[in-house]
Amino acid sequence: MSPPATTLGGKKESNVARLLGSGSAGIAELAIFHPVDTIAKRLMSNETRVANIAQFNAVIFKDKASLSFPKKFFTLFPGLGYAAGYKVLQRIYKYGGQPMARDALSTRWGADFESAFGKKTGKALLHSTAGSLIGIGEIVLLPLDVLKIKRQTNPEAFKGRGVFKIVADEGLGLYRGWGWTAARNAPGSFALFGGSAFAKEYIFHLQDYNKASWFQNFIASIAGASASLVVSAPLDVIKTRIQNKNFENPEGGFTILRNMAMKEGPSSFFKGLVPKLLMTGPKLVFSFWLAQTLIPTFDGMLSK
Repeated sequence: MSPPATTLGGKKESNVARLLGSGSAGIAELAIFHPVDTIAKRLMSNETRVANIAQFNAVIFKDKASLSFPKKFFTLFPGLGYAAGYKVLQRIYKYGGQPMARDALSTRWGADFESAFGKKTGKALLHSTAGSLIGIGEIVLLPLDVLKIKRQTNPEAFKGRGVFKIVADEGLGLYRGWGWTAARNAPGSFALFGGSAFAKEYIFHLQDYNKASWFQNFIASIAGASASLVVSAPLDVIKTRIQNKNFENPEGGFTILRNMAMKEGPSSFFKGLVPKLLMTGPKLVFSFWLAQTLIPTFDGMLSK
């Protein structure tokens, strides 16, 4: 027997399929894009002006900039263990959790969305809203993200301490910047899932988003990922700078915001955006596309 349709149309996937599809996407993303993520984080954390290649290399490779390229390249894998835990859990939570939140919203308020915005726009906005709610809840994984970013941008912050010692010492301090993270995730996830949904609705005119071809999912993922990165860029810079500070010398988000505005100017809030669009963008497109493609595929396999 086929699963019931959602209020706004479309076949529900099984939770097992969502888990397998989102988890597979997270593992594949990590294996391919961790060095790219390190580069983007180090560029966002840089507070100096980069005027030449030598300075650029110093920002990216730090004190290893003079080494040969193969040796320099392997310096882009710090925090891989934390990244594995964070990224795979994050993708399972985000890509697997958004459909669950969407189903809950659709069952309870689907008719209201359709009545207020029309069938097509209402369905797309419901996907966006579910994504935003899931994005806010993502702060539960914040400690793993903090440890990953510190390993990537400020390894001195560890000073020989292992992860269990850091957790014991810092406690809730690992959730520093949670408000800024939630503020960044809410519009970012809204734009990610909303951009994809609007592309499927208005470009490809799909009644059931799960019926999208791999190409349609790819184009929809580009739309969602690009919108998400642009919308979340200013808050992402602040979040990264909060998280990369030494444990003993934390700095609040409003202090960072004020200093950026006074010392670096408005453009500083978009530092790293071009590299993110060129490097982190494909990473997000890849994982989002893979999850959207694999979840229906796994669902079809499991329902046979």
